[in-house]
Amino acid sequence: MESIKNRRTIRKYKDKDVSKELIDRLLETSFRAPTMGNMQLYSVVVTRDVEMKKKLAPAHFNQPMVMEAPALLTFCADFNRFVKWCEESDAIPGYDNFLSFMNAATDALLVTQEFITLAEEEGLGTCYLGTTIYNSKQIIDILKLPKLVVPIATITVGYPGESPAQTDRIDFRAIVHDEVYKDYSSEDIKSIYKEKEGLEESLKFIEENNKKTLAQVYTDVRYKRGDNEYISKLLLDALKEQGFIEK
Repeated sequence: MESIKNRRTIRKYKDKDVSKELIDRLLETSFRAPTMGNMQLYSVVVTRDVEMKKKLAPAHFNQPMVMEAPALLTFCADFNRFVKWCEESDAIPGYDNFLSFMNAATDALLVTQEFITLAEEEGLGTCYLGTTIYNSKQIIDILKLPKLVVPIATITVGYPGESPAQTDRIDFRAIVHDEVYKDYSSEDIKSIYKEKEGLEESLKFIEENNKKTLAQVYTDVRYKRGDNEYISKLLLDALKEQGFIEK
């Protein structure tokens, strides 16, 4: 438990390889994660080749850790393998739909988190790249993902070359609801986010972006409505192309 409570996102890595044997062992263990109907609706593409990293880097906004980390792991929602098994076994699959995508995406994320926990217990550092679903079509093309396979999460893996401060978290009591969901009053919201808003890093964000509040940094700069709607369209288009949504 302490290893998770003390975890940090690592974006800088030592010039030290992470053996294939270690990654394979961690992946094999992570595949014991919970899975929908024991179907294991995921696949993982491990990228070590420098040229392949160069191809993938733009899809991740050319963040430096993509090239610096010894390994890049792309976790995919994958119904392709299971559907082919059904078809080979005189069974008629019905998994070309949004529900099936959600089941496979959930499977993939469960395995991703399991791997992250195991890797960090081995002394490795990781960074979760949220850019994967932003640019899923690019990644699909680069990794040659077939129908019913969609990239869900990417993590960089290596031996830590830094020990950054932990990022903040809101109080757990703001997140946990007993028995039923208790909606938040105006005073609740102010209390929950007061500490976050007062952090030096938050005040710096506000000043750098010429905003009045931290919330405005999120809504007007980091995660804008227009960007959200555009990326949503790209993701929906990718799901159509990959066969999870009818065209």
